[in-house]
Amino acid sequence: MVTERWHALIDSGGPVLADGAMGTMLFAEGLQFGDPPEVWNLTHPEVVRRIHRGYLDAGSRILMTNTFGGNRKRLGLHGHEERVDELNRTAAILLRSEVQAAGGQALVAGDIGPSGEIMAPVGTLEGAEAVDVFAEQAAALVAGGVDLIWIETMSDLAEIKAAIDGVRRVAPEIPLVTTMTFDTRGRTMMGVSPERAAKALIDWGADAIGGNCGNGPDELIPVLEKMRAAVPGARLVAKSNAGMPELVDMRAVYRSDPADFADQVARMRAAGATIVGGCCGTTPAHLAAISAAVRA
Repeated sequence: MVTERWHALIDSGGPVLADGAMGTMLFAEGLQFGDPPEVWNLTHPEVVRRIHRGYLDAGSRILMTNTFGGNRKRLGLHGHEERVDELNRTAAILLRSEVQAAGGQALVAGDIGPSGEIMAPVGTLEGAEAVDVFAEQAAALVAGGVDLIWIETMSDLAEIKAAIDGVRRVAPEIPLVTTMTFDTRGRTMMGVSPERAAKALIDWGADAIGGNCGNGPDELIPVLEKMRAAVPGARLVAKSNAGMPELVDMRAVYRSDPADFADQVARMRAAGATIVGGCCGTTPAHLAAISAAVRA
């Protein structure tokens, strides 16, 4: 049933609108720098639900749970490593409740971000442990009732492979979206090119691939073009930041307004993206502008 709902949405022929930022929206609501956003699923569920509702009202059809840093490595930095199941499962339930209240047509994506550590041999995180870390988080998201898993903001192919393997260990058939961040002269921080990423992610069974976060829309457009050239039949995803952030009163401020961002997303569509949305700095207003542009 989950796979059928995914294909019904993704194969409908038109662009699919994802959601926008969660973290920067929570900062606007009072989240303090360095605090884990995932804890707000329990302490401020009404705020998390309101953010989801804003994206649903803007027309988003794929929304991501508030679980970007919900693995035990990142949660362990704050003493919450034993709360992986609780925080991830609750996040899925919160988003599902808003989707159901909005008619039940949107899909709930379980958000998995990087582990927060560097993979061996450069770093100390061994492959088998990384798979376990991601499998634990994926299991909690699946138990919470997500429709798909979305692995995002990765820079290392070894880490995203571990995340894919972890997801497949607990949910072999669940739809899987994978995006990397190409913010270092057209490559990821670990030197991965868009072409290499596209071929690897498709070979590893991702249902959609692309880029997210980064330095703004201009950076993502050539990434999409290169991915499309490398794997012409792939479903491509574009989820860019709202431009380069500027530090104002110790907070990141993004200057790309909704109208400008929607124009850039139209260019991403021309470059081949079929799933479009926003990352850091984007708001429901940005998504509403994208939705209007997409309909036009």
